[in-house]
Amino acid sequence: MTSRTVTLLDVARAAGVSKSTVSDALQGSGRVAEATRDRVRAVAEELGYRPNSAARRLRRASTGAVGLHLPATATRLDYYMNLAFGAVERAQEDGLDMVLLAPSGAAGGRIASRVDGLLVIDPEPGDSAVPGLLDAGVPVVTGERYLGPATGPSGAVVCDNAASLTALLDHVTERGARRPALLAPSGSSAWATALRATAGSWGRAHGVTVTVRTVPFAATPAEAEAATRDLLAADPTVDAVICAPDGSAPGVLRAAAALGRKVGASNASGAGEALGASSASSASSASVASGAAVGPVGAGLLVASCVDGTATRGAEPPVTAVDLHPAAYGRACAELLCDILAGRAAPDTVRRHSWSLETRASTDPPG
Repeated sequence: MTSRTVTLLDVARAAGVSKSTVSDALQGSGRVAEATRDRVRAVAEELGYRPNSAARRLRRASTGAVGLHLPATATRLDYYMNLAFGAVERAQEDGLDMVLLAPSGAAGGRIASRVDGLLVIDPEPGDSAVPGLLDAGVPVVTGERYLGPATGPSGAVVCDNAASLTALLDHVTERGARRPALLAPSGSSAWATALRATAGSWGRAHGVTVTVRTVPFAATPAEAEAATRDLLAADPTVDAVICAPDGSAPGVLRAAAALGRKVGASNASGAGEALGASSASSASSASVASGAAVGPVGAGLLVASCVDGTATRGAEPPVTAVDLHPAAYGRACAELLCDILAGRAAPDTVRRHSWSLETRASTDPPG
């Protein structure tokens, strides 16, 4: 016997199957092959697994509520507030109340006795509350995948974050940028990891170096301004800045204004003046292929954001951004959890959520 309680994850690892398969096999539910069911039960008996009593009670009698866990920074970001309202609205359609968990979370065993399921949004491997929530003994749906070592969720709703940053980089390049930069989020969430990796892979594919500066996951406008000032002072040939954190774009605009960079007129115009109008086009094309710098100090700067919101729409000029449709995203997460709870969706279901690129004056070409 082991000195600690054997969990579903222990059984899943020993049997070589997913946690949801173990759960279905031990409950006699789900689409599990008989041979797999027998193997799981044998492994569970060998390890001395004992089902969580709170979880078993929960499966027999609904509490009528689901829990919502958001990142600690969520309370000051438009994105998460809109997402939460969307989730609450969709849960209520199935007659479920939404319980907002404290940022520090709650012990999995305790919360499992109070809710039917959990939504865990943008789970960070470094968030100490997440592993307990994922192993609480109730269905869990994450908004974006969890990249940590703990047990996996019952389901997930994911965005193609690599594709959204690719669209932004393609867009600013089409508008004349030759030296794009990214204010990338810190941390190890799926969103942050995808953005940093995509900056490198896009640059290699296009023969262009994408300068990456890491800023806090929920960087304030002041933090974004400081990072942009440092970035442009170190390399004034940067002609496009894409900021990742929600609400940070106004800081990038303030930095540009302080340094005399005109937002909305790309460095391609400055290159044309320096090289001569007749040769500007060929010089710009060559710079894309070689990754060479062409923009002088004081040239235009394109600005875009990985997250749309009030700050980007109300900025001057309005900022091009990826609209992740947070309210619809919250609804999608809650809908998947409701479907799993009602048996309308299988465990481990992964659904895709769409985004759109909203182009605005901050990436308008000169003229």
